[in-house]
Amino acid sequence: MLGSFFVSGSVSLAIAQEKQSTEVLNSNSKAEDIFNQGMKRYGEGTVAGFRGAIQQWEEGLRLWKEANNPQQESITRNFLCSVYSSLGEYPKAINCYNQLLVLTQTLADQQTEATTLTSIAKIYHQLGEYQKALDTLNQTFPLWQTVNFKTGEVATLNEIALIYFNLGELPQALNYYNQALVIVKTLGNPTNVAAILNNIAQVESELNQLEISLQHYQQALGLWEEVINKFGDRAAVNVQKGKGATLNNIGFVYANLNRLDSALETYNQALSLWQKIGDRTGEASTLNNIGFIYFQQNKLDKSLELYHQSLKIRQEVGDRPKEALSRYRIATVERKQGKFEAAIAEIETALTLIEDLRTKINNQDLRASFLASKQDYYQFYIELLMQLNQQQPNQGWDGKALEISERAKARSLLDILAQAQGEVTSGIDPKLLTQKQTLKQKLSTLEEQRVKLLSQSHTNEQKQQLNQEIATLIQQYSQVLDTIRINNPHYAALTQPQPLTLAEIQKLLDNQTVLLEYSLGKERSYLWAVTPDSIQSYELPPEATFKTAVKTFRDNLLSPSKRIRRSLYEETGKALTEIAFPLIPSLKDKRLLIVADGALQYVPFAALPEPGNGDREAIPLIINHELLTLPSASVLGIMRRENQSRKPPEKILAVLADPVFASTDDRLKSVVFQGIKALPPDLERSARESGILFDRLPFTQEEATQILALVPEEYSLQEIGFNASRETAIDLQLSQYRFVHFATHGLLNSENPQLSGLVFSLVNQTGESQNGFLRLYDIFNLNLPVELVVLSACETGLGQEIKGEGLVGLTRGFMYAGANRVVVSLWKVDDQATAELMVKFYQGMLKEGLSPVAALRQAQIKMQNDSEWIPPYYWSAFTLQGEWRGIQD
Repeated sequence: MLGSFFVSGSVSLAIAQEKQSTEVLNSNSKAEDIFNQGMKRYGEGTVAGFRGAIQQWEEGLRLWKEANNPQQESITRNFLCSVYSSLGEYPKAINCYNQLLVLTQTLADQQTEATTLTSIAKIYHQLGEYQKALDTLNQTFPLWQTVNFKTGEVATLNEIALIYFNLGELPQALNYYNQALVIVKTLGNPTNVAAILNNIAQVESELNQLEISLQHYQQALGLWEEVINKFGDRAAVNVQKGKGATLNNIGFVYANLNRLDSALETYNQALSLWQKIGDRTGEASTLNNIGFIYFQQNKLDKSLELYHQSLKIRQEVGDRPKEALSRYRIATVERKQGKFEAAIAEIETALTLIEDLRTKINNQDLRASFLASKQDYYQFYIELLMQLNQQQPNQGWDGKALEISERAKARSLLDILAQAQGEVTSGIDPKLLTQKQTLKQKLSTLEEQRVKLLSQSHTNEQKQQLNQEIATLIQQYSQVLDTIRINNPHYAALTQPQPLTLAEIQKLLDNQTVLLEYSLGKERSYLWAVTPDSIQSYELPPEATFKTAVKTFRDNLLSPSKRIRRSLYEETGKALTEIAFPLIPSLKDKRLLIVADGALQYVPFAALPEPGNGDREAIPLIINHELLTLPSASVLGIMRRENQSRKPPEKILAVLADPVFASTDDRLKSVVFQGIKALPPDLERSARESGILFDRLPFTQEEATQILALVPEEYSLQEIGFNASRETAIDLQLSQYRFVHFATHGLLNSENPQLSGLVFSLVNQTGESQNGFLRLYDIFNLNLPVELVVLSACETGLGQEIKGEGLVGLTRGFMYAGANRVVVSLWKVDDQATAELMVKFYQGMLKEGLSPVAALRQAQIKMQNDSEWIPPYYWSAFTLQGEWRGIQD
């Protein structure tokens, strides 16, 4: 039996509930009547009907318990749990299913026990609690094998594969789908075989294995058609939808192979099928895809017509995320037609939709369709405004484009936090947070139900009931958000960002500071140079050019065989300077406040040659400029507003250094080995992707000793070895110190920024494993109202996809936790060089009274002038993010 199909995504398999009939056992006439009344209300398919069913079945459960009828209690509870889940009331659903588990174990009903575990896992998956979902699904395998129910085993394998797919672990997903395919082929159900083949092809398409993906899609299509030819109009609607989804996916592969005529032919077949079975969501998706093909062929009028048809359907069915996509596509056509005002109106509406906190796009909906990433919306808008700036200079279009860049950076951070599988809770009343989470889950579920309802045949009464329920929830949700905004402005500034305007940004600057903000795009990039009374904008090469230049420059700085050859890193540095720093007259001897983007996040600007120096000897930027970076200009405004009345802590310096990462550490020689568990999955994955091994950092203890010697003992804290633990890192005592120094492995994951974090001791004094990974959302939940956080041993492995949000997320997390500044290393520097630089840095602040940015500059210049540390590899990795003003006593 097949479950739901996503127009352009994976196919889920539903488990046949052979033991879950609605036949009433051990008859109790009153309970039987109540159960049937509940089934009648459930059959209405409306929210009101669902709530009526819940009321009936809860009463029925009481009666079945009194009648000592656990079989019927199990059946009733199963329906009740599924309705809670359908309404998005996930805590109630999980509690209900857990009670059902107890019943199934009492009845020794292992098949229902397995289906119940699967239902719980799907809720965890929906909530983004992927590890809980996987652990729960793995409990079902022995149960399926005991009852010899192969379809259930296939459904579990399919669900596990989908979780890995949504995590971006594509090889793992493919492995589980292939295991499912081997089994499902033996069961004689062609629809399930087609579903698995469709899902395998989808992963292959994501892996860019387009030809083999096409073969599997075509095999799936043949099986859908075999079933439809056999049963004709009696074929299940889900089979028809399966065929439509596969046709749509084939069209997508053809389009990516640039076989546009074949893509159009296939899309038109899918369109006819959607229209025949009345699936309006599928129809809108395919119309949008056809419109994109015509756009690629420069048939703009046809493209616009189809995009408008798709938009009309999406508005009618209430599909807000996809409405945003249609409007974005319309704007792309109108821009190409020179209709700039119309394009601005459409893209503004699209951005309003995607910035709506209620908007949620399921991961499955992002596959095999011409969906844009959210950042593409902003990049398009920036390019549109900068194009207008060229045509109408001095009209403020470049300032507006800068403001959109700020909006993009705020949104990007929220997206990374959403993927981090955790909730930022610091600074918010737990009751309000619970209300917010519950209402958001209900809203998300009901929005999906509305799209599903309005995409098929429905009554006006059903539509009105659902709309009223959603309107009530929206009102309640808005009230909660308003309360949060009033009572918790700190939290609201993060989750409901209001980026600064150009005028507000200029007020943050002084006459000695120039803001340089970058936005890297696929076709072209932009730089804005802002002073208190001016803005200059520049068009730069595309993002790919920067990626290549950054990787080459970093390779020449970091490679042991290349970093000693000054000509190599100077030559590649000059090449990067030429594209990143056009001849900007206002830079001379100014402090540079850099808001980087993408690959530029990982550039050691201190080592870049001064622009405009021609063929003369390269002079590093740090010689003539104080340098600092920021996640966005708006972040500085938030920090200053929140910290304006804050007094610095009384104590001075806390240091966590030289953690214990492995059982092989010398410090565990005298301990009987207890067995070290595998790393937590998110830590293992992040380390693997970054190419990092958790070796001991022995020189960090010497580093800690040297910098602590600058501070009276009563004003410092030293936590070394086993004490450099996650528990110490999250302890409130750290908030008593002005400077907090973490000398441990930090991961700046450039491909999956949500996996960034810090690693502390992974084993304790007795050799037992412990959680030592401080993840991204953990950092946001710290309480660190300190002047400076130093991360002295961060590592970055630059992958194919370089995303700056790994660095931005980490530093912004500490700023949200209260830190005014964060010093972070862009690679793990030689231990001794790091210790030397850190001592010079702290001496500048603690003994000479320099601001942190001035102290870092002085330390880096001193290192460069020392014959032992001349190559920039040793001193340029450290960058300061945050406030440049001095520390107030």
